[in-house]
Amino acid sequence: MLKKKYNISVEATLEVIGGKWKCVILCHLTHGKKRTSELKRLMPEITQKMLTQQLRELEDDGVITRIIYHQIPPKVEYELSEYGWSLDSILSALCNWGDIHITKVYGDKSAVLEDNILNK
Repeated sequence: MLKKKYNISVEATLEVIGGKWKCVILCHLTHGKKRTSELKRLMPEITQKMLTQQLRELEDDGVITRIIYHQIPPKVEYELSEYGWSLDSILSALCNWGDIHITKVYGDKSAVLEDNILNK
């Protein structure tokens, strides 16, 4: 394993969950297993290539688990790993701060938030 030096611990956190889509994927997975097509539907702005890349990176980091069902047609689902569940409080804090920020900037949250399970 390559030795790495961080200036501050948050760098290690952001290395795993940083970027535009990883936290969004993880938040959706806190609500249960999802197939790739379900995640794509929940995040219409993400490209299929980017979704696949982000899922692979999260899996490589041990944060999510890919479950392969040996059937025809093949079925694959993703879920948070036990290690991934340790991010739950961080993800909740990010969502709570986002609610405060949206209210501060836009006033009415319902005017800017999509209608989905994460916004209930």
